[in-house]
Amino acid sequence: MSRVGRLPIGIPAGVEVKVSGPVVRVAGPKGTLERSVHQAMRVAVEDGKIVVSRQNEDRFHRALHGLTRALIANMVQGVTKGYRVELEIQGVGYRAVKQGANLTLQVGFSHPVELRPPAGVQLDAPAPNRIVVSGSDKEAVGQTAASIRAIREPDPYKGKGIRYLGERVRRKPGKAGKAVAGAGAAGGAAKGGA
Repeated sequence: MSRVGRLPIGIPAGVEVKVSGPVVRVAGPKGTLERSVHQAMRVAVEDGKIVVSRQNEDRFHRALHGLTRALIANMVQGVTKGYRVELEIQGVGYRAVKQGANLTLQVGFSHPVELRPPAGVQLDAPAPNRIVVSGSDKEAVGQTAASIRAIREPDPYKGKGIRYLGERVRRKPGKAGKAVAGAGAAGGAAKGGA
């Protein structure tokens, strides 16, 4: 048995789970999520818990067992607590402004970048240099945050750009070290020639 797949998923109060064939539907206070699982997986609700089982012991089915259980557990957590990813903006004049449900970014381009959130995802800018992506679908929240970061990835030389909150960016020294060494050698050659 898969160590992850065999664990039953507890259903918190206020969450409703419906299984109809391969489709699992989870509804809770933060919204409703629906997912179609692989036909080799069986999902059942037993004694207030969601149980995932597989047909056989194939390697592919064993891997799929843990994956299916994890995806359903993410759905249950999403409709109860939700998911949240924070991003920070670094750079002079770089900022984010919320306009209705949309977000406008000024990140060093000649034009502002308009962002419309996908369905089920909320964008917020509690500060000019902070962006919060939240929602009940873990995949949608993570993908939206990654797409925002990709608009202006952190620069390895100056560190400007959009990064995850707390993300460490490896900085490169740039050309200053090489230029100084070259200037020293040139100066020595000039003295020798005089």
